[in-house]
Amino acid sequence: MQIQRIHHVAYRCRDAKETVEWYVKHLNMRFVLAIAEDQVPSTKAPDPYMHVFLDAGQGNVLAFFELPNSPAMGRDPNTPDWVQHIAFKVDSVQTLEATKARLEAAGIPVVGITDHTIFKSIYFFDPNGHRIELAADVGTPDMYERLDAVKWDMLNEWAQTKRAPKHAAWMHEKEFNALD
Repeated sequence: MQIQRIHHVAYRCRDAKETVEWYVKHLNMRFVLAIAEDQVPSTKAPDPYMHVFLDAGQGNVLAFFELPNSPAMGRDPNTPDWVQHIAFKVDSVQTLEATKARLEAAGIPVVGITDHTIFKSIYFFDPNGHRIELAADVGTPDMYERLDAVKWDMLNEWAQTKRAPKHAAWMHEKEFNALD
C-alpha cells in the first residue's frame, strides 16, 4: 500500500459557523462541504454533530466537528501550547509579512516571523484555540541534502539519549545564517 495524500485532518471546534467564517476570512480557505448527522456512522452512537470541510490547497482538506452534546473543549494540560499545531505552507516570506500585518490589524496576536533556517514562519490561534503556523520555505537544496543525510542518525541518537543530537547544529550557528 502507498498512501496517496491526506484525505482530511479533523479537529474539534466550538462553533462550526464561526470557524468556517474565520478560516474563509483570515486564511482565504474555501468552504467545500458540510455533513450533519444525529448518529455517528462508525460507532452508531447517538451523538449529533456538524462536520465542516475547508480547502487548504492542493487537495488538502481541513475539517472540524462541532459536538454540542459533549463537554466543553479542552487541551491536554501536559502538552505545551506550541507543540500541537496546524502548519500551512505559503509561497513566500513576503506573504508571511503581509498576512502577519493583516491578522494583527484584525486584532489577532501573531508570533514571528520566526527563522527556522530552512523556513520562516508565523504563529497565531484560531477561535477554537488551535495554534496555526504559516511557513515559507527558504532552504537551499544543499541544506535539505545535509538534513536528509543525518535524519536516521539523529533519530537513533535521540531514541537512546533523549537529548538533542548535534548533527544539524549548523542550522543555528550565527556564522552560517549570516552567509545567507
